Amino acid sequence: MVTTEPIFLPDILNTHILTRLDGPTLAAASCASTELHALSTDEKLWQKICTSTWPSISDPRISDLISTFPSGHRSFFSDAYPLLHHHRSQGTTLDRPVAAATTPELISAVDIYYKDAPIFSKVATFETLSSWFMSSPFRVELLEPKEFFPTTILHHPSSSEKDLWLKHLEENITLSWIVIDPKEKRALNLSSRKAVSVQRHWLTGEVEVKFATVMAGDGARGSAAEEVECEMVVTCGEKEGGEVQVRQVWMGMMDMEGRNLSGNNGLVILQGAMEAGERKKEKSGKEGIERYEEFVDKKKQWKDRNERREKVLDMACVVSGISVFVSFWSLVLYMW
Repeated sequence: MVTTEPIFLPDILNTHILTRLDGPTLAAASCASTELHALSTDEKLWQKICTSTWPSISDPRISDLISTFPSGHRSFFSDAYPLLHHHRSQGTTLDRPVAAATTPELISAVDIYYKDAPIFSKVATFETLSSWFMSSPFRVELLEPKEFFPTTILHHPSSSEKDLWLKHLEENITLSWIVIDPKEKRALNLSSRKAVSVQRHWLTGEVEVKFATVMAGDGARGSAAEEVECEMVVTCGEKEGGEVQVRQVWMGMMDMEGRNLSGNNGLVILQGAMEAGERKKEKSGKEGIERYEEFVDKKKQWKDRNERREKVLDMACVVSGISVFVSFWSLVLYMW
């Protein structure tokens, strides 16, 4: 009896198999054969994957923009899905001029998830040409003051469960913050995916869920801007009745000394990350958190090293002062 392997027709593959795959699996399938590669590069497949992964990009402005990328939604996915890993480059400096003419605006497409289900999606455009943007701290706010966004999360707090609730949010809230450069047709995801810290604000009692990505700074070893932290904070408050609301969503950049970067410097770093940043597939799902923890350790080492240097300088100043004082009075006594 002769057996033959089943042959799947292209329309069956497209309709019943490829449409069930996620992005990484579809990308892997495209490498299996020439036929699968041709089928797996279908724009509609990738558009469906992208919009189901990031509901915010269903916005017509974003959808139209992505269609101009070299390979459409497939190019966008390869830019925005993997975890960003931007190494320090010796040739990168914060003082190099920004090519403002090539980047008149950046677009943020932001999605917040609770237990992998989207609870918040928003698109925001911010221009990058004004002197106000260049000189002000790099900060993007998605919600206006006193604006809030209702969610499906319910919480009935008790004093004994406060710490458990923070841990629950840390484990179940995830974030995607994609920044898109319309001019260069590039994108990157700045989020660590999982939260790097969750805490209550000391005054308001609102919960602040922090995400972060570490990127290369000016390339000078030992400087405060050797590496910079791009932090994204989601602030949640509780309405009477237990409904959890999203009340603030913002992004900013700081150097290792904790100083806010200007819009000019932040833009340079973002451009460098878009052009040269590696996109790496996550294995454990905690790579973003681990990278942030390494950065925190490096910040502590940098601070300790600077404090030791300042102590040495202070001691040198004291010794110099004493030497001058002794020399002066020795001269006075000698002349007398």
